[in-house]
Amino acid sequence: MDKKGIIIYKGKYGATQQYATWLAAALDIQAVTAGKETKEQLSNAAYVILGTSIYIGKLQLRRWISNHTDQLADKRLFLFLVAGTPVSEKQKLEAYLNANISAGIRSRCKCFFLPGKLEFRKLSRLDRWLLTIGARLAKGRSETIVTADYNHVRPENLDDIIKAVRAANEVPA
Repeated sequence: MDKKGIIIYKGKYGATQQYATWLAAALDIQAVTAGKETKEQLSNAAYVILGTSIYIGKLQLRRWISNHTDQLADKRLFLFLVAGTPVSEKQKLEAYLNANISAGIRSRCKCFFLPGKLEFRKLSRLDRWLLTIGARLAKGRSETIVTADYNHVRPENLDDIIKAVRAANEVPA
């Protein structure tokens, strides 16, 4: 039985949108920027995949999720978080999740942490400054803030979420 879902996402520099686009193609569903979805799209979805980047410890989608808690109440929920924080730093990533999303939503979401990218020259002037200051402040601590370009956004990073969505919704591969 093919139950359709929708992807609602919000990011800052393109990695979250890229993942949402790949997921939409793999699952044959729509990916919509948060705030651009219609009430009908959301109410007709059997499941919702939420995608968000993390910016200075804040989930870009946190306000949207908080404002749509009632509409998400009867949906199967999946959440992917895109961050510069290495996926291996699960405790730090889970702390972002706990600080930004209510326990009620968290308990119903299957969560996936995905690696992001950094293109320093494409950052806003403010973001370049914040990253540079953060890196200087982190030098004396055990924490490292990367300021060199990297891109870990790959389609294969979505394998686990695709399998989970298909299994939960009985969608064939």
